[in-house]
This record gives sequence, C-alpha cells and structure tokens, in this order.
Amino acid sequence: MKPLRSLRVVEMGTYITGPACAMQLADLGADVIKVERPGEGDPFRAFKGGLYSPHFQTYNRNKRSIALDTKKPDDLAVFNALIARADVFIQNFRPGVAEKLGAGEDDLRAINPKIIYCAISGFGTSGPARDRPTYDTVAQAASGFLRLMTPPTHPRVIGPAIADAVTGHYAATGILAALVERGVTGQGRRLDISMLEAMCHFNLDSFTHFYSAGEVMGPLSRPVVSQSYTFECADGRWIAIHMSSPPKFWTGFLAATGQDHLATDPRFAERLERIKHQDDLIDIMTPVFRTRPLADWCAALEAAEVPYSPAYDSDEALDDPQAVHLGIKVNADHAAMGQFTTVRAPYNFDGKADGDVRPPPMLDEHGAEIRAELARAG
Repeated sequence: MKPLRSLRVVEMGTYITGPACAMQLADLGADVIKVERPGEGDPFRAFKGGLYSPHFQTYNRNKRSIALDTKKPDDLAVFNALIARADVFIQNFRPGVAEKLGAGEDDLRAINPKIIYCAISGFGTSGPARDRPTYDTVAQAASGFLRLMTPPTHPRVIGPAIADAVTGHYAATGILAALVERGVTGQGRRLDISMLEAMCHFNLDSFTHFYSAGEVMGPLSRPVVSQSYTFECADGRWIAIHMSSPPKFWTGFLAATGQDHLATDPRFAERLERIKHQDDLIDIMTPVFRTRPLADWCAALEAAEVPYSPAYDSDEALDDPQAVHLGIKVNADHAAMGQFTTVRAPYNFDGKADGDVRPPPMLDEHGAEIRAELARAG
C-alpha cells in the first residue's frame, strides 16, 4: 500500500511546486522531511494568518517538519546529516538561492553522491528570464495555457493553481524515473524542471493543433469539438454533459430531453454540423433544462446512457454516492488541530486504496523526533 516506504526525501520547498512534488512521494509512502525556517516556516503557512493556512495544508500532508536555519553551524550539521541518509532532495528556490543556504547540488553531492537532486524553477536555470519571479499565473501565461482558461471578453484569471500543481506532478515523475535509473547504475541525478517547461508540455494539445493543423486554439476549441455542455436546471443546480463523438450519445441526449425532432434539423443532423452550430444548440437546450430539477435530468440522462455528472461544488462532490463508495474523503486526527479531512491519493494497488493519511505538520512538530533518530543512527 506504500510502495515508497523505504524512500527518504528531504524537502526544502515553499508555496506549491516543491511541496506538491514532495507530497506526491509522501502519498506513496516516502518519509518526507520538510525543512523549514525557524519561527516562520513555509511562507504558505501564513497565507491567511497564523501558521496553518488551508493553502499550506493542501500540499503538506503525510510529511514531518523540522525547523532549521542552515546559516547556523549546528543546524547545518543536522541538515547535512539528513542529506547523508536521504534518497531525494527537493527545492523550488530561484536559481542561486539554494547555494546561499548551503543546499546547492555540489554541497549535497559532496555529502551523498547518490542523492537525486531536484531543483524546480520558474523559467529554468539559464536564459534571459532566468531570474524573473514566477508564480502560477505567470507560468500559465508564458506557456500559452492561460488564454485557454480565460473568458475571451472581460478577461480575468480564473481557476486553481494549475501550473504549480502540474509542475509538482512532473517533478515527482522525473524523480521516480531517476530513482529507477539509480537502481541500475547506482548513480544519482540532478533533475531541473521549470514551470514554463512543465506547462508547455501540459499544453501539448494546443501546440500540436498549431504545428500540425495551423489552428490556434481558444477557450472554446476543445469543448466545441468534444461536444461538452453545462446547463442550469430548474432548481438552480448545474449539470455537465460530454457527448464526444459516438452517435449513440447524441441520440440518447435527444431522447432524454424530448428533443428528437432536432435529429432532422440540418444544423444538428451530423456531428461536424453540430460543432459549427453549438451556440444554436445551447440556445435551444438552455430553457429545456430549466424546466426540470437536477435529479430528474440525471435520471433521464443515465437511462439514456449519456455521459453526465452534476457540476458539484467542493461541499458536494465527496458526498456523491460513487465518491462515498470509493472512499475518496478520508479523515485523520491531529493533536493540535483536531480532525483533518482531505482527499486520499488516487492510487489503488492490488485492488486496494490507501486511506491512511497524516495531517500536515505543525512547524517543527517533528524536530526533536528527527534529531533523536539522527543521534541513534550516529
């Protein structure tokens, strides 16, 4: 259930990219030790005041925390002892900062030649934008992804921190690849990954359409082609429908909504025509869906085998019968904060999900414990 249980990871990460990367490994069982600044910790801790913001909690479960000031000799010695026993080191500072903290690759490799050193940056370790500060919105914009997620009129940034989370995922994948290689060669690797590179790869569909077909995709390009819709129902709740290309979904949709006459309408008789006239179909179907509540539409679409789901908010999604059946929502007790509720990792090994989760650590919560472990190990 915890395939990385023999792995030791030292994370010196802040905000999202580095912590998200380390959390992916922690969710798979790695012993992740988060090294934080004394008194303050990861700046994300104080994003809403205090030292335990929901932003911090999101990316730091299943970890242990130790507060170290590596500019002090005693704390640097503890940090070096951690590195000597680590398999992976993760940092997401701007290029050059880790070296000032005694955590550059050369410093760490002198202690542990086999370590996998992961450095996450905004724009990479060289080039004209190397030193520009980078956050989620900047990386989305630079990669061409933001334009796909922004309303074409009255533009404004919407949605969660996609670039941060995606970069963390890519970094974790790269680390696992380096660990597999080290199992064969015995040699460590340095992994550099930037938010720009990660988001460009994540935006691959858009670039492929441009370079292969000369099409510059916009925010409606994908939902039009995939025949995706969101409608408001009579009770004010939303339903999402994705018909893709199989004709059976279109005919089922017409049957479920009582609009079979649209099958002979030249605007909708064929899929490519439906793509051209999606706005017309939305205009027709919007008042139709407002005639019945969400539950009725769910029943009708399910009976017609049309791909659908209620468009949930976060206070609803995990109470859906399927989410409950899969046990996606999990709880853990924390001595200081009480009950911690989160979403378990999505992996199911040998048919079993791992619902065991540790709450995000308080600042330096495990400092004494980790120091004692190092003392016993000599």
